[in-house]
Amino acid sequence: MKRFFMVVLGLGAVFTALVQAQSARGTSQLILNGIKVSVEYGRPSLRGRTVQDMLAQLSPGDFWRLGADDSTTFSTTADLDFGGVKVPKADYSLWAQKEAGGSWKLVFNTQHGQYGTEHEPAKDLVSASLKQTKLANPVEELTISLVKQGSGGEIRIQWGDLQLAADFNTK
Repeated sequence: MKRFFMVVLGLGAVFTALVQAQSARGTSQLILNGIKVSVEYGRPSLRGRTVQDMLAQLSPGDFWRLGADDSTTFSTTADLDFGGVKVPKADYSLWAQKEAGGSWKLVFNTQHGQYGTEHEPAKDLVSASLKQTKLANPVEELTISLVKQGSGGEIRIQWGDLQLAADFNTK
C-alpha cells in the first residue's frame, strides 16, 4: 500500500510539473459597434533572449505561431475589414507570416483549437498586412491586445521591443 501511495505522489508531481511548464494564457476583448472581437493566446516569456533572436530563424514565407502551447484563437461575431481584406464572422487560429524584406502578414486560418505548431496552410483563409514598429518599453511576455482606434479597432502584437499591428473596422 505504501508503494502505491508513493507512485501516486510521484505521478502527481510529474503532472504538476507539466502543467506549470505551460505558458500562461492571455485574452483580450473589444466590443465595437455591438460586435464582439476577442483573442485568446499563450504568453511565452523571453527569459533573457531577444525577440530578434527568437524570430531570426524564420525565413520569408515561414509562419510564427503567435503564442505558446495551444493555437491562438481569434473570434468575431460579425464580418471585419482589415485594410480591404474581409474576415468573415467565425473563429480562427492566428499566425504571422514573415515576408521578404522583414515585413509581416497576419494570417487567419479556419482551423482552430489545435496545438500551436500544427499549422495547415491549406486552411489559411485570408491575410492582412501588419505594421511593424519598435517599442520604447519592451515587454517580457508576448501580449496581444485589441484596442479601439478611431471608429474601428486595432490588433497589437507585442513581444520584446517588437510591435506588429493592423487596423480593422466592422463591415
